[in-house]
Amino acid sequence: MVLEDFYKVSNTSLAGDDAVTSLKVNKEHDIYNGHFPGRPVTPGVVLMQLFKEEAERIFDKKLQLVRADNVKFTAVFDPTQDAELILESNLTETGEFIKLKGVAKNNQGIVLKISSLYKAC
Repeated sequence: MVLEDFYKVSNTSLAGDDAVTSLKVNKEHDIYNGHFPGRPVTPGVVLMQLFKEEAERIFDKKLQLVRADNVKFTAVFDPTQDAELILESNLTETGEFIKLKGVAKNNQGIVLKISSLYKAC
């Protein structure tokens, strides 16, 4: 985990290549002191990292991002409004590579759409 105590996994369900994970984000985390004071916004790179860490947990492998395509931030994730984040992923493993297509959402809707490729390291 890149950011200690940033989130806790509440639940993960797996069905074939599909995974749905519920995360509880720590709205008191230090990252929000600077991003931004009085209006906490989860940095986009942190949202992308959550997908990588979840894929690492599911496959029990350390992964390195090779490519990120079609990364679209569609809304701000403010943990003071809704601290639960749902990651819906389709994960395909081919040799040493894992392809991920996913969306991150909260009660207000989709926050991030991502398509990425990781390599086992």
